[in-house]
Amino acid sequence: MGNLYIVPTPIGNLEDITLRALRVLREVSLIAAEDTRTTGKLLAHFEIKTALTSYHEHNKLTKLDPILAALDTGDVALVCDAGTPGLSDPGYELIQAALERRINVIPLPGPSAIVPALVASGLPTESFIYLGFLPRKTPARRVAVEAVHEMPYTLVLYEAPHRLLETLRDLLDVLGPRRICIARELTKIHEELWRGTLDEALAAFTEREPRGEMTLVVAGAVPPARPVWSEEQVRAALAERLAQGESRSSAAKAVAEEAGWPRRAVYGLDVG
Repeated sequence: MGNLYIVPTPIGNLEDITLRALRVLREVSLIAAEDTRTTGKLLAHFEIKTALTSYHEHNKLTKLDPILAALDTGDVALVCDAGTPGLSDPGYELIQAALERRINVIPLPGPSAIVPALVASGLPTESFIYLGFLPRKTPARRVAVEAVHEMPYTLVLYEAPHRLLETLRDLLDVLGPRRICIARELTKIHEELWRGTLDEALAAFTEREPRGEMTLVVAGAVPPARPVWSEEQVRAALAERLAQGESRSSAAKAVAEEAGWPRRAVYGLDVG
């Protein structure tokens, strides 16, 4: 039984393909490609002659059995037109079917628009939510945005250029004028990283026709500031806990969290 390799391919600049990806594409028995014409050009550039078969959104279920049969006798590489298969691209069903048959699935690291857009956005990167493509219809799109509008995580999503303005309007209406970075045509000749607020983005892209592949990175919600207690309130809360038999260390920690005070400052208060 062969291995199923998940092989990322360049999102624009062909120099971004890894040496390991090239080796795997040369060594497997079959490449399952989202578009054989697009992948054929990539293979021709690197003089790779591995057999191709199509595997895309419209045939992904009917092609499962032939590809799984190919895995009975050799390795198969799964690729999409650009980036990592399975991320807003075909791949999930094939990967699931392979795992159910105990076929070894081997993911290769490589190109994706998500991480470059995120790290260059200037927005927090320690935690983020990837939303893929939002629904195409306005009511469903607004519901999807409302579901995350209170989350404090940076939001990352893809959008087609012809739907960019509609999406920006809905983001602005639901989220308000948050900061946004629009990463356009990453790694390509016309690469652009536009930064500003959602209202500024809507105005800017209304004046010029949006073009190219778009990755949107939007700031998360800012948690509401907690009111800081007065010293009188802190003393009273600490005294109450101590009177109930709680240790000073435990009481100080609990009160500090509620009051917005440093724990040591609460611990050192004289409550009589």
